Amino acid sequence: MKPIKVGLLGIGTVGSGTFNVLKRNQEEIMRRAGRSIEITMVADLNVDRARELTNGECEVVNDANLVVNHPDIDIVIELIGGYGIAKDLVLKAIAQGKHVVTANKALLATHGNEIFQAAQEKGVMVAFEAAVAGGIPIIKSLREGLTANRIQWIAGIINGTTNFILSEMRDKGLDFDVALKQAQALGYAEADPTFDIEGVDAAHKATIMASIAYGIPMQFDKAHVEGITKLEATDIRYAEQLGYRIKLLGITKRTDKGIELRVHPTLIPTRRLIANVEGAMNAVLVQGDAVGATLYYGKGAGAEPTASAVIADLVDITRLATADPEHRVPHLAFQPNAISDLPILPMSEIVTSYYLRMHVADQAGVLADVTRILADSSISIDAMLQKEPAEGETQTDIIILTHQTQEKNIVAAIARIEALSSVFGTVTKLRLEELS
Repeated sequence: MKPIKVGLLGIGTVGSGTFNVLKRNQEEIMRRAGRSIEITMVADLNVDRARELTNGECEVVNDANLVVNHPDIDIVIELIGGYGIAKDLVLKAIAQGKHVVTANKALLATHGNEIFQAAQEKGVMVAFEAAVAGGIPIIKSLREGLTANRIQWIAGIINGTTNFILSEMRDKGLDFDVALKQAQALGYAEADPTFDIEGVDAAHKATIMASIAYGIPMQFDKAHVEGITKLEATDIRYAEQLGYRIKLLGITKRTDKGIELRVHPTLIPTRRLIANVEGAMNAVLVQGDAVGATLYYGKGAGAEPTASAVIADLVDITRLATADPEHRVPHLAFQPNAISDLPILPMSEIVTSYYLRMHVADQAGVLADVTRILADSSISIDAMLQKEPAEGETQTDIIILTHQTQEKNIVAAIARIEALSSVFGTVTKLRLEELS
């Protein structure tokens, strides 16, 4: 059979990794795909660098439209990133009847509904394994391997930058700013790390997983997003003393009222495997009603780990390109006419447990006032830690772990606690998940 011809848009870190892995493992990949897969065109603004990386083995152009419109290209790999030009190119490729492989989680989380609809109408595939958790095959697992299951919840460490920073804060007692600078020096964080440290990148990925898990449209605009910029080393230490570790989690849950979709720092019991995922690694924990809990662990970024996912998509498309569209795995796992309208719950309605830290006067009656306010809001206490004040000090910290309650209840209780004359400053609130 004639080779599948591929056009590559962007030959940066992931693009060069894809080109190299495809070339290195060509024979193995061909045995799996049933035919040769060749990158025959590359578009990149830095033409000289692109030619050097490809060693003159394919045509290099500086206009991505030349690749998208070329009649001989069967599959377009989009690795440009962002929302603007990438969206236009993907839609143009689909309109030309070309299949698309992308690692662009931001594009799919915000415009995926439009893109998948266009692909469905044109009878082509959009594959995106590399968009979530790099080399970990979590999309295929959710979309195919767990098909028999009613997915109950997903909790993932899906941003390596923030996981590295939190690991350094815990291991070395560093403050956030210091750990961030260290991550940037080592290449784990971008010069502008906003999308990572503010939780936006993780929210893009959580949005995609929620859509596949529950068969709902992409709804990134309804996700609750908190990053790690306000997290203090003090809370990491206290969490450890209570038997927990703090991770930035992307969480999505099915409830009777709708779907939870949230990203925020979360206390996890140290005995959970996912709590021990350190450095820049990723891990996704999925709870299905039939299979129970399954954990997916590996490198969530990098040239070759992400290239592994890109090429797996190329192989899938090569195998299935001749199949009728109705017999392919649907983009969001569920048949397009069976997409659900389950609502995304507002954060005020979610139910979880909480970690509260408050700085208080070291005097009688303070704890009684705090516990009375919690009781008035029907919030019960699971554990408590009260620090002895340093010699000569008249203030100390109280740390409380609550049982499960609605977010709106804890927010109301905190407002009353902060109004007490014996409580100084704001109450630190972190969410806690047992993941059991």
